[in-house]
Amino acid sequence: MKKFNELGIIPSVKAFTGNKIEIDRILNTEITVIDSRVEDSKFKKDKGHNKCLYMQIQLSEIKYVVFTGSGSLIDQILQVPKKDFPFTTKIIKDNKQFQFT
Repeated sequence: MKKFNELGIIPSVKAFTGNKIEIDRILNTEITVIDSRVEDSKFKKDKGHNKCLYMQIQLSEIKYVVFTGSGSLIDQILQVPKKDFPFTTKIIKDNKQFQFT
């Protein structure tokens, strides 16, 4: 009988590593965005989109995971080709809206 690890099955979704960090704690601080994905949010909104952005970031050599429903960050990150990851950026808050700079 085969062992599971002999079947060659790999997870279809790559898990991000590190503790969750609130976006407010990294505002105006240079971070490295290592990877990202956009999925349907667990929390449904009455208006607007129902997506969630998951980011694997690095700050001072430590990896963290950031979750946000920010439409502006989702729109911006979807325009970044996967070949351009990782990249450095700052997240700022401009008129109550988050943006990559």
